Amino acid sequence: MMLGTTPIRIPLATALTLGLMTSMPLAAQAQDGQSVEERLAALEQKLAEVEPQATGEQGFSFNTYARSGLLLNGDLQSAPGGPYLTPAGSVGGAVGRLGNEPDTYLEAILNYKQVAENGTKSHYRLMIADSTTSSNDWTAGDGALNVRQAYVEFSDLAGFSGIFRDASIWAGKRFDRDNFDIHWLDSDFIFLAGLGAGVYDVTFADSVKSNFSLYGRSFIDFPSDPQTATETSSTDSLILTANNYFGNVQLMLNGIHAQDNETRVVGGVQEAADTGFHTMLAYHGDDFFGLSEGNFKVAVMHGQGLGAEAKNIGADGDLHEDAISTRLGLYGTTYLSENWRFAPAILAETSEDRYIKGDEYQWLTFNTRLAHEIGSNFEMQYEASWQTMDIDPLGYAGRSAVDGDYSRFTVAPTFKPQVGGFWNRPEIRVFASYSTWDDELDAYAAGDALGDAETDFTSGQWTFGTQMEIWF
Repeated sequence: MMLGTTPIRIPLATALTLGLMTSMPLAAQAQDGQSVEERLAALEQKLAEVEPQATGEQGFSFNTYARSGLLLNGDLQSAPGGPYLTPAGSVGGAVGRLGNEPDTYLEAILNYKQVAENGTKSHYRLMIADSTTSSNDWTAGDGALNVRQAYVEFSDLAGFSGIFRDASIWAGKRFDRDNFDIHWLDSDFIFLAGLGAGVYDVTFADSVKSNFSLYGRSFIDFPSDPQTATETSSTDSLILTANNYFGNVQLMLNGIHAQDNETRVVGGVQEAADTGFHTMLAYHGDDFFGLSEGNFKVAVMHGQGLGAEAKNIGADGDLHEDAISTRLGLYGTTYLSENWRFAPAILAETSEDRYIKGDEYQWLTFNTRLAHEIGSNFEMQYEASWQTMDIDPLGYAGRSAVDGDYSRFTVAPTFKPQVGGFWNRPEIRVFASYSTWDDELDAYAAGDALGDAETDFTSGQWTFGTQMEIWF
């Protein structure tokens, strides 16, 4: 807009008010002796006072993660998919996600931040998420719209000192701040979430700090009387966590308790755990295993009882009182040359007495994501996955023992605003994937993806599709 010969840029927040002003007679506009420019400057100042801006320290901001894609078989029909489609996936064995996701999943994250006069900062976060495998534009009947986070966190508290000087406190429903994952597999090393409260960054020394939290989760209802199965009961899983850091080393300790959960019927007997213990020892490296520039993470997790679900801590109420599991995860990222990126990953677990005394679950996944940066907006991505498993569930949930391998290879031409780095998004991909697996895996469970006669999803499958992925 031009007033006289001086250009003035007017923010959107001012536009409506300016419209009202310019509809007034000039005499009314300047009756207080101020020029139009002076009145606009005063108005801008007042708007800034009553409408906080998102500066990073204060005001509203928006973040998101989203993916949406179409996955088709050779007959141009919707194909099964997902990183957990194998028998091992029923106990967390992921096989890789590139060219293997048939869903739309999104997270809309709203933040509001304030700074009090004494310097104390507050942060309110609301996360709304939805997930569906329908290809329709209207999926209210198929989706799973949900509030996944709603919490408040205070930091830089003016009244805190000593070891709590740099601490922050929170309460509500949230994902733990220090969860971390293997993105290529769509699998967390650790996923701690629920309702609760905690304190982060209790600092004992320059490189020694701890987080403490109490999370609650609710197990789904279960029959409390196995004879009649008419009454149902629910129980809360309470997770007390101490997450400790010593430089690059992380030691996480979790104690889990679920009152009366031992009355849950699992496999026809009442032997579910009502307590559990879980621990993780991790290292967060700032190079590629000491070989080149990049980064890596490696973690060993071990759990017993309710802690035998090594990833989703405190989330599985069916675990046997003698359940025991050990999981290993690692990944790294580096550049092999100026325009070739390389990201290998390994995830493996062994567990026994998981749901029924004497059962066994063993699986191992190798995954590699490779990308060739060809132009400023285009790259070729490749992913190879191989998983081997030996699972004997002893009939739990109608499942059969299986022993075999699964393999998949994907080629994905990818467009993006700017190539470079492992975490640049958004991306638009087209892809082709070839999957193959041992026939024995088809017999694991009725209704699972492998060996589905209705979709003819048997070993030796080509799938094709397109997908977008974005986060910021």
